[in-house]
Amino acid sequence: MDIESFVLDVVGVVEETADAKSISFAVPEGAAEKFAYTPGQFLTVAVPSDQTGLAARCYSLSSSPHDGGPLTVTVKRTADGYASNWICDNLAVGDTLRVLPPSGIFTPKDINADLLLFGGGSGVTPIMSITRTALVEGAGRIVVFYANRDERSVIFADELTRLAAEHPDRLQVIHWLESVQGLPTQEQMKAFARQYAGFDSFVCGPAPFMKMVTSVLKELEVPRELRHQEKFVSLGGNPFGDVAEIQAAEEEIAAAESDDDAAAADAFGDLPAGPVKLEVELDGEEHTFDDWDPRTKMLDFLESKGVKAPYSCREGECSACAIRLVEGDVKMIHNDVLDKDDLEDGIRLGCQALPLTDTVKVSYS
Repeated sequence: MDIESFVLDVVGVVEETADAKSISFAVPEGAAEKFAYTPGQFLTVAVPSDQTGLAARCYSLSSSPHDGGPLTVTVKRTADGYASNWICDNLAVGDTLRVLPPSGIFTPKDINADLLLFGGGSGVTPIMSITRTALVEGAGRIVVFYANRDERSVIFADELTRLAAEHPDRLQVIHWLESVQGLPTQEQMKAFARQYAGFDSFVCGPAPFMKMVTSVLKELEVPRELRHQEKFVSLGGNPFGDVAEIQAAEEEIAAAESDDDAAAADAFGDLPAGPVKLEVELDGEEHTFDDWDPRTKMLDFLESKGVKAPYSCREGECSACAIRLVEGDVKMIHNDVLDKDDLEDGIRLGCQALPLTDTVKVSYS
């Protein structure tokens, strides 16, 4: 079952830097509930492509759901990025873009908490959404560490300056420029982060940047529940199931994947022979089922039960469907986004999960 997509009107295009633009959308009448979001979430967009029909990409929302502004993503060009360059070169006010509703779990559970936010380059986009929202809705302190190549690369420079001036008791922004200070070292980052070890920490940016920050937070013994990192990979699959150019190919792929899934299940002799008990915590509600077929992926099973579990790509290529194991174990058929640390922390992808134990308990929070 494909998630419902929407065609949104572009109502604003702002050039943030020479390489980055913010794109604002109007939410269609009657779709406000579908596009309700929490700070730090992302949109999946369909960019037209001559080769594949479309390129599906995830871009973080930089807007806040609580300040009255439009739904906005910020996109930075990448050297070989077809989608990012197409968006920056082509989208203008009055155009339309096919979009999936907001998704993702890179969002504070408590907007009143003290927040330590690390952004590297365009990774500041969800950080900006969280900052804007926390200043409007929250009461805690906010510390933003923002790393860039040089001053010209700083997205939202003027707004961050303005917000810090308007909220001197709550918001502190630290800019780190490689052109001035060089790349931050592990020890420099550790010295900085140590004074905020009790804050709820979020990091988004290039992989080496996130790896270093996460390593520092672990060294400082920041609890796992206070460490969050955002990850995206380019989606190879098509979550927009009604695109005519590739619909036939998608059906063939789906059939092949179904066969692969069954073969993968057969390859694991320790899969339960009969139905599995599944307990799920989602949006503060508990769901319990006793008839999960071990050959059915968790997301598919939940959908068959009417549970609206989050997802985006369905291919194991994004983190929209991420779950945390509370009890039992699962096998993932495909995983292109979770690393060793994520797996050790019990994080799995619901769209790719098959049960390995008679009872599985998971949480989406």
